[in-house]
Amino acid sequence: MKIVFFGTPQFAVPTLEKLLNHSEFEVLAVVTQPDKRRERGNKLTPTPVKAITTAHNLPVWQPERVKKDTETLTKLKELDADVFVVVAYGQILSAKILKMPKLACINVHGSILPKYRGAAPIQWCLYNGESETGITTMLMDVGMDTGAMLQIATTPIGLLDNAQDLAERLAAIGGDLLVETLLKLERQEIQPIPQDNLAATYAPLIQKPDYALDWSKSAMQLHNQIRGFYPNCTATFRNNLLKITASAPLGSVGDCDLPPELQELLHKLPDLSNTLDKPGVVVSIIKGIGAIVQTGEGLLLLREVQLAGKRPQSGWDFVNGSRLTVGEVFGTGS
Repeated sequence: MKIVFFGTPQFAVPTLEKLLNHSEFEVLAVVTQPDKRRERGNKLTPTPVKAITTAHNLPVWQPERVKKDTETLTKLKELDADVFVVVAYGQILSAKILKMPKLACINVHGSILPKYRGAAPIQWCLYNGESETGITTMLMDVGMDTGAMLQIATTPIGLLDNAQDLAERLAAIGGDLLVETLLKLERQEIQPIPQDNLAATYAPLIQKPDYALDWSKSAMQLHNQIRGFYPNCTATFRNNLLKITASAPLGSVGDCDLPPELQELLHKLPDLSNTLDKPGVVVSIIKGIGAIVQTGEGLLLLREVQLAGKRPQSGWDFVNGSRLTVGEVFGTGS
């Protein structure tokens, strides 16, 4: 099966590697986003997909707008591919491109469709506190993730999973599922299933205001925001911006999912509940672990934070380095 691969971030790499290493498939070329300049040194950095592709000496095309790039469109047509595979490419393919392959254009999407159509399905499913997600392979059409579904693979979401953890797991699942989908499609063993548009939800691009932590929210809501939009959620501390990159809600329905060292904290919660304070106030400091902060509902343990210009550090290292004390207040992020 002759394939053209469209993809850009690290999430797409495992799927590309599966195709490159499978005897039944021949990757003819790869289309990825243009290189971007790094903040430091202003050097052009290739996309993760391009970095993998160059090691295999494959043609790599990086049009600014693929559907308007006549040179790329001509090359794609001339390849006469059986399938176009799209994994987090980052551009919308036109109807003209979708009609080029002999069999189909297939997308590997990071959710159980029709839930979380759009650009950031992994982040928003965590933000919304889902207990399960997955990968859907689907036939592409001109809509935003609206095509008929081919296969679905699911995975549970742990209480402490963040967007990076989940993306890595889903990327591996996606590679295996795509291989299975392509082989079954070639043998005509798959019957596409139309999506239920009434059940659809959307996962738009994340905007800067989405990162701001508001301590009047519940501990579980804040925890889901921190892990969903990892590693960029912000609070203020002593009039400076502070990223909170890992947390744990205490006294929640997910207590059974906490690791053993955090389970031990639950024995202290009855005492802490008697010191109910305003949202954002540090109500306790647990030696060797970190600070516990009052929220609008429940308590939130700060497991990892990052000061501006510094590397991430454990909650306990932050307590020691800043000489944090009970009663200090974290403010809303920006």
